[in-house]
Amino acid sequence: MGIRKFRPIGPGTRKRSVSDFAEITRSTPEKSLLEPIKKSGGRNHHGHLSMRHRGGGHKRRYRKIDFKRRKHGVPAKVVEIEYDPNRTARIALLQYVDGEKTYVVHARGIEVGDTVVSGPGSDVRTGNALPLAEVPLGTTVHCIELKVGKGAQLCRSAGSGAQVVAKEGKNVALRLRSGEVRLVRAECYATIGSVGNPEHELVRIGKAGKKRWLGRRPKVRGVAMNPVDHPLGGGEGRAAGGRPAVTPWGKPEGRKTRDKKKASTKQIVRGRKRGKATK
Repeated sequence: MGIRKFRPIGPGTRKRSVSDFAEITRSTPEKSLLEPIKKSGGRNHHGHLSMRHRGGGHKRRYRKIDFKRRKHGVPAKVVEIEYDPNRTARIALLQYVDGEKTYVVHARGIEVGDTVVSGPGSDVRTGNALPLAEVPLGTTVHCIELKVGKGAQLCRSAGSGAQVVAKEGKNVALRLRSGEVRLVRAECYATIGSVGNPEHELVRIGKAGKKRWLGRRPKVRGVAMNPVDHPLGGGEGRAAGGRPAVTPWGKPEGRKTRDKKKASTKQIVRGRKRGKATK
């Protein structure tokens, strides 16, 4: 795995870089594990724009990922490692001994031909999924459940992982890459190791066209608009705005919207900023 740079033959390639895709073993996905994706263009069921700067993008199909790993005790062989346009991580195609095939998020270090297994009592090896109660302290895990049986919700992006730092009764404390320490139920499943493709953060978009390929439409600054279009618009010459950032409808931007009363927030032992406790 590495980063491939383009020859600087024009403004669009001068600073652009892409992954070298060295770990990819197959370019065509498993047809039985594909689903169509319906694009919304950022609009809700009324047809009203609810998310700005969305739309267009390359046509994709969804790869059904097994985030629950509930086929316990049945060994699975890694058949292929594939590219997934819907996520930053790579995906691995597993084939169980009974013939069933499924996709999982590719763990760093897993190669074609390796065998993985899930369930209580599984070996603590990269790619195996088991309850957090059975994971030794200091182990790095990814694809972590936050609710028992719901499937992995935490640490699913490229290069991510969390470290098991403590076990307190029915809970296990995890330290995330941001420095946040969070409690998770000991019965929740997690996969050993970290997510592959860690070089993703080094990739540079390089040109506006690639943003459009990803389905992201242009963003226009409010201060560059007219007063009729935005609260920050207008003014003689270049005006700074004179008020905090707001949406075109006057609602503040950048404010924290997390509900402190939610159960997920209550499980945070230490916040990600300067080790500040949230309780």
